[in-house]
Amino acid sequence: MKLYVDTTGKQVTVSKQPEPKNDQNGNQRSEKGTGRLMWSTQVFVLDETGGEVISVTTAGEKPNVTVGQLVTLEQLEAIPWATNGRNGVAFRAVSLKPLSNTSAK
Repeated sequence: MKLYVDTTGKQVTVSKQPEPKNDQNGNQRSEKGTGRLMWSTQVFVLDETGGEVISVTTAGEKPNVTVGQLVTLEQLEAIPWATNGRNGVAFRAVSLKPLSNTSAK
């Protein structure tokens, strides 16, 4: 089952430039099945309850976004994980695109 996050009414701002998503050996990861390169972009998500910084993984072309830019996330998926007594939530989106040509104010 896939868990999608509704981003309606949330302001999403890029807080760190997109970077290659690397494995433990420093090689850029690729998507299983397609071979598309994977990218990690840190964003700040703000709504009426407050804000949170998350890293969002995308596959394919490097997202063409800059720090401070408002963006839209297409099909944001929350992926719970647990490994070696640690746990958390990873986030993945089909795409991460500029909302407009404006920056957060």
